[in-house]
Amino acid sequence: MNSSLTYAQLNEAAQTYGTPLYVYHAEKMVDQYKNLLNHFSNKSVCFFYACKALTNIHVLDVFKKAGCNIDCSSINEVKLAIHVGFDPSNILYTSNSVDFEEIKEAVSLGVHLNIDSLSNVEKFGMTYGNRYPVGVRIRPDIMAGGNLKISTGHDKSKFGIPAKQIKELKALQEKYKINIATLHIHTGSEIKDVAIFLQSAVVFEQLLPDFPSVNILDFGGGFKVPYQSNEKGTDIALLGQEVNKVMADLSAKAGRNLTAWFEPGKYLVSEAGFFITKVNVLKQSGDINFAGINSGLNHLIRPMFYDAYHHIDNLTAPTKELKQYAVVGNICETDTFAWDRPIATITEGDFLVFYNAGAYGYEMSSNYNARYKPAQVLFENGAHRLISRPDTFEDLLALQMPLNK
Repeated sequence: MNSSLTYAQLNEAAQTYGTPLYVYHAEKMVDQYKNLLNHFSNKSVCFFYACKALTNIHVLDVFKKAGCNIDCSSINEVKLAIHVGFDPSNILYTSNSVDFEEIKEAVSLGVHLNIDSLSNVEKFGMTYGNRYPVGVRIRPDIMAGGNLKISTGHDKSKFGIPAKQIKELKALQEKYKINIATLHIHTGSEIKDVAIFLQSAVVFEQLLPDFPSVNILDFGGGFKVPYQSNEKGTDIALLGQEVNKVMADLSAKAGRNLTAWFEPGKYLVSEAGFFITKVNVLKQSGDINFAGINSGLNHLIRPMFYDAYHHIDNLTAPTKELKQYAVVGNICETDTFAWDRPIATITEGDFLVFYNAGAYGYEMSSNYNARYKPAQVLFENGAHRLISRPDTFEDLLALQMPLNK
């Protein structure tokens, strides 16, 4: 947890735009990106913002202006990146269980492409032969990540071509003369141990002799972000040091200049985001003090979906005496954000702020219970501006066909 905006700034945003409200800090995002650049060799490492974490076009523009590339998980994310002004050469699309038509569209747009199944590799070879360089995603059978739901490299994962099927992949490459330029591995999210990334390097070393056209080794993302004050994130300095050495070693052994790619998402935006809510109701039940807020799992699903922890402060009265609360939502489910959590004494109407809300907060929100999605605000150069308005009742009806009365 790292507060990059002050209580005064967050209160001002809540008073100006109302709640619930997502607030982001542009400079914090850029600082996170610069921290990566400072620890990795710019000759052998390239970074792509994994925009699935937060796709608001104003946030994408922050990264474009900072010189960061962009990683996309759908063809529509690719189109958003192009809309913002990213050059196709700076866009990576890593497909997963998609219709081949989506891959053809990515090729037509001229972006980098990773394919994660033998089926689509064969279709790609039949369609393009060696005319378009492509990446393949390998499943290394490595268990990693902070939660099984965000572990993607283990032996039961849907992601990637299993390492045991490399012979089949090689046969397709030779049959269709496919120009495989990239080998991609992504083992999961919330990876604290630098050694996990180095395990991917071992897999790459084993594969390189079979793929002489490869010049990019894609390590994916998944850097650990600290959500609690006693947590530590991925040691970026150590990771950079080790990856710089590994890439120099692999390049020497392969006899070609290799580039490492990484796709951080949460690392770049999590700590730059805040979610502000208002306390509607205080309710006591035995020794439990419930603080019911004007939001729910429809706006921030991570605590219910991943058992994720978000630090919560009383934004209105942060210095009051601490008291234990269960912070709960207004949805017709058990949407508990925090249980038995020490928070400065709450009064109905107070604003509560959730930290580390920049990644997969708004992005995973919904209109469940026919409730409105909140607004989003960006602080940049000391000023704040609205970057997406809250829903209205008309938005709930916009995609529905009218009644025949």
